Amino acid sequence: MYDCILVPTDGSTEGERAVEYAIDLALTHDATLRAIYVVNAASYGGLPMETAWDGISDALREEGQAAVDRVEELADERGVHVETAVLEGSPSRVIVGEAQPEKCDLVVMGTHGRGGIDRLLLGSVAERVVRSSPVPVLTVRVGEDEFEEATADVDAQAVVE
Repeated sequence: MYDCILVPTDGSTEGERAVEYAIDLALTHDATLRAIYVVNAASYGGLPMETAWDGISDALREEGQAAVDRVEELADERGVHVETAVLEGSPSRVIVGEAQPEKCDLVVMGTHGRGGIDRLLLGSVAERVVRSSPVPVLTVRVGEDEFEEATADVDAQAVVE
């Protein structure tokens, strides 16, 4: 069903939950995993002119390379073929650009599960990708909400026992 699964990563440990989902799906469907990290250069446009952009760009690219290397490490442990890339641009646009039917069949990405005013103020890369992607998008909730749910489950089990 899937030949190539795109997994954008931000390099966070929370985001590894989405990576694990993508690896599981790639194993199930004997698919290639394509891991990308998007350097969002626009978010650093307001820095003072004397700030060395080259130094910042290099640091962001190194961070991105470490993130995709981690995905490659996790995929290799499970025997999944992975392609990696560190790209630059608006994260949602770059992800949608990579999520073309001739490139990838599915996008698996994390979402922090923000709602209400937080989502309105902060925006959501995942939401923009879901609305724009020409291929299906599987979102995996990561972050603090996941931790709170897991803690509540453990507390509920302790009460039952």
